[in-house]
Amino acid sequence: MKKNCILFAFVLLSVFLTSCNNKSDEYIDPRGTDYAGSESCVQCHQVQYNMAFQSSHFKATAPAISENVLGDFDEGQHTFIYDKNTKLVMEKRNDSLYQVLYKNGKEVEAHRFEIIFGIKHAQTSVYWRDNNTYELPISFYNSINNWATSPGFPADKPYFDRMVVKDCYSCHASNISSRNVNQSSEEKNFLSMEVEDIIDKKTIVYGIDCERCHGPAKKHVEFHLKNPNVKTANSITSFKNLNRQQKLDACALCHGGNDGMKMKSRFDFKPGDNLSDFYRNTRSVSDTANFDVHGNQFRLMAQSKCFINSEKMDCITCHNPHENASKNMASYSKICMSCHQGLKHNEKTLKIMPEKLMANNCVECHMPKRASGAIKFQLSNSKQLSEYILRTHKIGIYPVDKK
Repeated sequence: MKKNCILFAFVLLSVFLTSCNNKSDEYIDPRGTDYAGSESCVQCHQVQYNMAFQSSHFKATAPAISENVLGDFDEGQHTFIYDKNTKLVMEKRNDSLYQVLYKNGKEVEAHRFEIIFGIKHAQTSVYWRDNNTYELPISFYNSINNWATSPGFPADKPYFDRMVVKDCYSCHASNISSRNVNQSSEEKNFLSMEVEDIIDKKTIVYGIDCERCHGPAKKHVEFHLKNPNVKTANSITSFKNLNRQQKLDACALCHGGNDGMKMKSRFDFKPGDNLSDFYRNTRSVSDTANFDVHGNQFRLMAQSKCFINSEKMDCITCHNPHENASKNMASYSKICMSCHQGLKHNEKTLKIMPEKLMANNCVECHMPKRASGAIKFQLSNSKQLSEYILRTHKIGIYPVDKK
């Protein structure tokens, strides 16, 4: 009886291990056979996976199902007024969410939320048309807990024709591909390059997943399933093994501005690659350029004396990329004080705030929140532009704002 129980347990274990391996082997990633998919990471890295799964990195894009979409669709402020005859209403229809345009009380057009961009500060959405995606004119902003115009959209006239092209996804998704149009022989004589005309839905990998930052993991997963006792990471990029510039490049790929000359697609970047092979900067981070607080975290940090005078400081010095930035300001102050011990504030500063309180919140004064010049929005039935506020990453001494 005992032998039978042992045999039965062994059979169950064999079936379980076989099903795990088969599941991994059967997975097909649109990026290629070297990829295993983030779900495979949870088998050994559950803590990191659970943190990352809730992060704004992981949710930088997502399918626009109800649980992913911010904002009210049932009651309250879910209508945007353009003028007395024109309004846009956020509506639930069966299991889908729509922005519906009404003129003189009659529905003119309706477009479904299909992909959402962002979740931490604001969220904009796109809909599919003719195998391309187009931005919806109204977005949700967490700072005001309300709907307002999407960045760059007017508040006096709705339109639905702003195409969101492949490159727009490169910092919000882990993969998306286009189809190349076959040209006639005459066209080929005139144009040697193929033309990208659509986005293939089947190639989307939503959000910034594990393999976007650590590289293809298929061989890594296969090795460690077969060798569970080996604790040294095999066939994967670990950030602790990258040098400082490689770490910075991996973050600056999406947090270092978007105004450089593109050399290669950002989707082709792998951790450890040189960012200069993908982007040619038009402005040096060491100059006095006023970089916008939106999307320029690396370039602003690179202008800071803290960064310039350090041989080790990088983005991970202050941030865990697996989770959202901490709301505990004291945790950042501890990092600051590891280099700035013994420094005293002057009398003028001490009159504004007690020294004990300042010691627990270096960030509020030395990395203040600033309005973005790139993003502004308007509320319903309003002509006033509202500011999009983000914390600057240029660490410095700032004049005290007068209250």
